Amino acid sequence: MWSGWWLWPLVAVCTADFFRDEAERIMRDSPVIDGHNDLPWQLLDMFNNRLQDERANLTTLAGTHTNIPKLRAGFVGGQFWSVYTPCDTQNKDAVRRTLEQMDVVHRMCRMYPETFLYVTSSAGIRQAFREGKVASLIGVEGGHSIDSSLGVLRALYQLGMRADNWLVDTGDSEPQSQGLSPFGQRVVKELNRLGVLIDLAHVSVATMKATLQLSRAPVIFSHSSAYSVCASRRNVPDDVLRLVKQTDSLVMVNFYNNYISCTNKANLSQVADHLDHIKEVAGARAVGFGGDFDGVPRVPEGLEDVSKYPDLIAELLRRNWTEAEVKGALADNLLRVFEAVEQASNLTQAPEEEPIPLDQLGGSCRTHYGYSSGASSLHRHWGLLLASLAPLVLCLSLL
Repeated sequence: MWSGWWLWPLVAVCTADFFRDEAERIMRDSPVIDGHNDLPWQLLDMFNNRLQDERANLTTLAGTHTNIPKLRAGFVGGQFWSVYTPCDTQNKDAVRRTLEQMDVVHRMCRMYPETFLYVTSSAGIRQAFREGKVASLIGVEGGHSIDSSLGVLRALYQLGMRADNWLVDTGDSEPQSQGLSPFGQRVVKELNRLGVLIDLAHVSVATMKATLQLSRAPVIFSHSSAYSVCASRRNVPDDVLRLVKQTDSLVMVNFYNNYISCTNKANLSQVADHLDHIKEVAGARAVGFGGDFDGVPRVPEGLEDVSKYPDLIAELLRRNWTEAEVKGALADNLLRVFEAVEQASNLTQAPEEEPIPLDQLGGSCRTHYGYSSGASSLHRHWGLLLASLAPLVLCLSLL
């Protein structure tokens, strides 16, 4: 009866190899699109965005979750690079910092054209797949990056922003608008008009619900997990997951240990538990990946860096996910949502113009031009005076 006991370990190894081989086969055709990677922040933190520093070479970069060989080994075919500026830049230099981080993404793509293809559309992602490159998109992380300005929002869109994410909900402060303020509602409408993916990672549950109900297009959670599996405020509760299903939206699971196990330690299997739960509640069309690599200090055992994606896919196959469901989580679900956002856009529609009320602006160093006729009149008078003095200044400079 027990004469073949020694075969079981061999069978287990062969089975593991089978699922890993199947994962690689699927990913050669459908590489993963990851919703959130903070490599641009690491380039700032480690090298002050000096990409020509030999230590910043992305083919040999050490000490990060992400470099070019790891991206290749992980079959990463699309990446939303996070343009992140800390909350302490709010009402200070948030816009400048945002522009600098967008610039480093652009320069990174130009420096490694054989690896990265900068894109701004779903069609661009498909083109990168055909060329065997990493489709590189920009996701702006933090509503403070637009500095309460619809004009700044539109400018960031022109510079390539295709996903926008809002304030962090830590639970430490009282809610101000119970979901969306009137200005927040205008931001949602403008993002819909432009065709920008609305990203609800970090926001309060009230904001999740209000946005899902208001938006004319599906939304994403670029790096959030399931609240029922780990009760972190950064995760998505089941009632919101049901709204995600109703709106054909997408939750891209975060790999940070504290959002996976609610402790400092986690493993790959626990990440798969989150994926299973979201699939069960919201459906297979609602599942994606947003690892948060290079943006968190602790990642699960078995998912140490971006090269480990095939191991996670192998685990899903082991749990009887179908090939179609796996391909959906890898890329098809994000592409479907992105295409729906593009179809809902309307650049011929008049843009939202009503500014945020002056009394809702923070920061003591702000000017108030445009908010009062007196300020506008004074600005015009000074403009005329400076214009009349310009020839004199020029003459003096030439003496």
